[in-house]
Amino acid sequence: MNDPSNVKEMVEAKPDFMGFIFYPGSTRYVGAEPDSSLFHNVPSGITRVGVFVNEDKGKIIESALSFGLGMIQLHGNESPEYCSFLRSSGLKIVKAFNVSKDFDFELARPYISVCDYFLFDTKNEKAGGSGKKFNWQILNRYNLEKPFFLSGGIGPDDTGMIKVITNRGFFAVDVNSCFETSPGIKDVKLVKSFIDEIKK
Repeated sequence: MNDPSNVKEMVEAKPDFMGFIFYPGSTRYVGAEPDSSLFHNVPSGITRVGVFVNEDKGKIIESALSFGLGMIQLHGNESPEYCSFLRSSGLKIVKAFNVSKDFDFELARPYISVCDYFLFDTKNEKAGGSGKKFNWQILNRYNLEKPFFLSGGIGPDDTGMIKVITNRGFFAVDVNSCFETSPGIKDVKLVKSFIDEIKK
């Protein structure tokens, strides 16, 4: 999210989390000095998530304090030690992994004790999402004791496929580009309908 008025509208859809990208290379970047109302429009019942890519740890903690971020999503090649440092400051940590057909979930094992959640996204050469799905059958191989977010090209018509995912680690769905009218601007009706259907 990167527009205060759109954030205010999106609150009506009652998402559990709302993400803000602090990576300058993203088309959804909140900016070097983001508008404080972008975050103040989010009520306490929705967790504000800051998305970062290989950022300085001190900068992340500073941003979390300034904008009330309760969760940090890491999309770079951050180490387990890096995650541990941030988590020790009281932040919840989501570590993203780029998944391809031959992805080995054991690569995530060193992060189990230093993260709260994993996020599985489609492998992309550039930092950030590709807007494409990976083969969700790969999730059948996942058996680590850590809940995960499913990401990557998820759209309004995917509720049926999502409902049949049986992996016990499946925790949340990350919706983004397929629900946008432009980068960072969400179609509130689409999102609300999707959330309502998923939660049935």
